[in-house]
Amino acid sequence: MDADQEEFYVNPIAEPVATDKLRKKILKLTRKLLQEKLIKRGVKEVVKALRKGAKGVCILAADVSPVDVISHIPILCENNGVPYMYVRSRMELGVAAQTKRPTSVVLLSEPSGEDL
Repeated sequence: MDADQEEFYVNPIAEPVATDKLRKKILKLTRKLLQEKLIKRGVKEVVKALRKGAKGVCILAADVSPVDVISHIPILCENNGVPYMYVRSRMELGVAAQTKRPTSVVLLSEPSGEDL
């Protein structure tokens, strides 16, 4: 193992986990959509948005413990046709979403047609 490569805890249900290149793109997109206020942060906000039928991409942290905290979110995503992906760390997700604490899940909403 290289000195640059760190080992992170990954919970058993974390599938699919983003590769390093994809993870960087996801976190960059999270920062960009945050400026446009098209992001929902935290389990409570994301579940509420998914139940209301929000569309976009759901990003979950793979190192959440206990896993029961987010275990129902992939099922909600699949039922609503929302793609989801795991990133390796809650801390990285929290920094990208500019929260004071590590974040377990964020929902990146689709921008409207004129925002593209």
